[in-house]
Amino acid sequence: MRTHFAHSLVLTYALPPERLEPLVPPGLILDTYTDPGGTEHGFVAAAVVDARGLRPAGLPARLGADCVLTGYRVFTRFPTPGGRTMRGLRILRSDTSHRLMVAGGNLFSRYHYRLARIGSRVVGSTLEFKVRSADGLADLHVRADLAGGPAPLPPGSPFADARAARRFAGPLPYTFEYEPQTQSMIVVKAVRAHWEPVPVSVEVPRLTFFDHGPLAGSRPVLANAFHVADLDYGWQAGSRRALDGGIR
Repeated sequence: MRTHFAHSLVLTYALPPERLEPLVPPGLILDTYTDPGGTEHGFVAAAVVDARGLRPAGLPARLGADCVLTGYRVFTRFPTPGGRTMRGLRILRSDTSHRLMVAGGNLFSRYHYRLARIGSRVVGSTLEFKVRSADGLADLHVRADLAGGPAPLPPGSPFADARAARRFAGPLPYTFEYEPQTQSMIVVKAVRAHWEPVPVSVEVPRLTFFDHGPLAGSRPVLANAFHVADLDYGWQAGSRRALDGGIR
């Protein structure tokens, strides 16, 4: 698949590793960070993307769809034979504003898209997204200040500095999804250019994802927020690997 990102805004939230471990399937390891005080943290990314001309690779952009995509992912690592480790994101939930993306995306990928009402706008230097999920479990309202230059870390962020925060700025090169029927890991590699995310200040009046299910009551802390704009992006067909990382 190929697309053009008009805007991509990713909020990364820190949570206790023990709250995230049950969400990590066999073969993957939770990707964590230990803060200067010695406390270990796991992370979930909440991403909103204004995608233009989304289409299968090989088709011209004019035949693609314009839509907004949202996703919740947990930061993980996938060890492979020979000592190499892939850093990536395990899918927790995906929503989109476009019915065709729900049908086509679920047919050709394992992102499990759901239809949502999503509004996006830029007013002055403020980028705003409003997401109303069909079941109310992934509503989001966020405003990002795009004019302030590189923003400082949010209050309470566990990261020691911007460099540490940058390591947990999604999306990462790989996306993982466990396939229980074959006991395999599906690995999807991203294709991107000029990826230079800028830390931004955000306001989040509404976020319901952490209010329900296994993360209810977890008290996530906003650890960083990054924005990129006006770049081409895509992802390759998924490859199936054994749980030890070997290619099948």
